[in-house]
Amino acid sequence: MPTLDVINQEKKKVGTIELSDAVFAAEINVPLIHQVIKSQLAGRRQGTAKTKTKSEVRGGGKKPFKQKGTGNARQGSTRSPLNVGGGQSFGPVPRSYFQATPKEMVRGALRAALSDRVKAGHLLVVDEFKLADFKTKTFVGLKKKLDMNKVLIVDDENLNLERSSKNVPHVRVLRTVGLNVYDIIKHDWILITKRAAQAVETRLTP
Repeated sequence: MPTLDVINQEKKKVGTIELSDAVFAAEINVPLIHQVIKSQLAGRRQGTAKTKTKSEVRGGGKKPFKQKGTGNARQGSTRSPLNVGGGQSFGPVPRSYFQATPKEMVRGALRAALSDRVKAGHLLVVDEFKLADFKTKTFVGLKKKLDMNKVLIVDDENLNLERSSKNVPHVRVLRTVGLNVYDIIKHDWILITKRAAQAVETRLTP
């Protein structure tokens, strides 16, 4: 059972917390993480690309020249894919890129990703985040004290924290319900509040 230090906003130790082996010390399954991230990113694709076929391109109703006697290959329309201004053959059409992924696979990938951050020493538990207002300047001051780059912050509902961090690069604030594999892997550090860590543990325990 991994025991991690609990720090405050000043990055000073204020206690310790014991985390579940099943969630924060699980086997690091790289192929599973890759598969879930691939599915997650595929689901973000709009799938709205569209080209027109020769039946949808404007014009081309008249036969360009007679069938025989010209020496040219026969043509039925000026909007053939062979001609300039013609339709597109086998072009993209609107589609969904959604890939169904079993919930237990997603939970397993989350456990693996979190365990990887714990093993690397890049997961820190914070007692709580208290911001008096939601100014970017306030959050930047907090970030300087923590001295981290490319950081993912996980907390329960904390509007001041969420709003003040929106314009800060390389920082993402998520609620526990929005925790996902892609953002864990994308960011070098994870800062998670004590209550959020307990909520994640409850959610991901097999």
